[in-house]
Amino acid sequence: MSKALILLQSLLLGWSVNTTLDAQSLYFPPVIGEAWETLDPSTLGWCPDRLAAMYNLLEENNTKAFILLKDGRIVLEHYFGSFTTDSLWYWASAGKGLTASLIGIAQQEGHLSIDDLTSDYLGQGWTTCAPEQEDQITIRHQLTMTSGLDDQVGDPYCTLDTCLQFLADAGTRWAYHNAPYTLLDDVLSAATGQNLNLYFQQRVRNQTGINGLFLPVGYNNVFFSRPRSMARFGLWILAEGAWNGQPVLSDTTYFNQMVNTSQSLNLSYGYLWWLNGKPSYRLPGLQFVFPGSLMPHAPSDMIAALGKNGQYVNVVPSMNLVLIRMGEAPEGNEVPVTLNDKIWEHIRGLECETALQESLSARDVDLIVYPNPAKAVFSVLLHNESFDFWLFDAAGRMLHYVEGCYNRLDLQYEWPAGIYFIQVLDAAGIRHYRRIQFN
Repeated sequence: MSKALILLQSLLLGWSVNTTLDAQSLYFPPVIGEAWETLDPSTLGWCPDRLAAMYNLLEENNTKAFILLKDGRIVLEHYFGSFTTDSLWYWASAGKGLTASLIGIAQQEGHLSIDDLTSDYLGQGWTTCAPEQEDQITIRHQLTMTSGLDDQVGDPYCTLDTCLQFLADAGTRWAYHNAPYTLLDDVLSAATGQNLNLYFQQRVRNQTGINGLFLPVGYNNVFFSRPRSMARFGLWILAEGAWNGQPVLSDTTYFNQMVNTSQSLNLSYGYLWWLNGKPSYRLPGLQFVFPGSLMPHAPSDMIAALGKNGQYVNVVPSMNLVLIRMGEAPEGNEVPVTLNDKIWEHIRGLECETALQESLSARDVDLIVYPNPAKAVFSVLLHNESFDFWLFDAAGRMLHYVEGCYNRLDLQYEWPAGIYFIQVLDAAGIRHYRRIQFN
């Protein structure tokens, strides 16, 4: 496949189609030191003059650090005000993704099973629930926010037994409740015999170069680091728990459970990770199911660690991208998704029009789409070839799929007027692309 088509597939169709690159293509910075390879944004077809609008958005929303990695290399790195690459900042709830990873490592080492009762590690009476209610709660429930403990009682961060009261049977109610999550730190320490920071340093920092510390802030243990350590974390997750080919979180079953829907109550939640592209989602503090994707402008396969005031770790396997944002945010929500989505809206607008046009016309002369522009009906012709067909809207959402066509496909449609994108996969496994306008 030509470089132009790979660019087109990554930047336009990667929002919905899983086109994960081989892990061998990832670059990893050295574990020790500040050396890190970079990649010019122009190699991705991005126009430098379009970056200014995105940086303005970031600055207007009190951003301190922004990093974007492609294939592990730094494409964008920008700091605002007096903040620098050496400045320390908190991860807030984005640190939940790191905690989930540590629990996975502890399980692979045999220290615990996520199906163990939480009381096996915290002792009986860690809540005010009746014993039979408390003994329903497992580590898995803590990871999935389904403990059933009342998140509306007093301080939701409070980890004292008097703050942890029964509301529903474990596994029957999803609520973004910080206290049961925070107590995973005590579970981890009891299971491994090491405190949280020591276990992190020995099992993750030494292997990946992710430097930082969990520090007590009220009832919470909050992770603090420099921006590039957050970027290293995103790269480690992009590599599915390995670093430069060396396994760190090697329990693939756990990793896959962590970054996929973990329960039926909130389809957009894994093990302390947020998941994009699902049919519905819930948000903190609300017992309401919202239809649609968590962040409509972001890639559909994106997984995200999200923290208060806009601490973001976005990982996009289909595009080999990692996005990092540190700072404050006007939303002030526990999970500030609006700004995150706006950033992706700007990223989607970075492509130069000339590069896009060259990509669309660079090959595929044997693929015919007509009429174009189309009204109500159009046809796709791939001479004497079988093919699979996809149609995407301008936001990258898949609208239609047909498997096993041969030679020709005729379609009637009722989609609104606008620009759409066609992808065809032929019998040889080659992907072909066309842009079509519906009138």
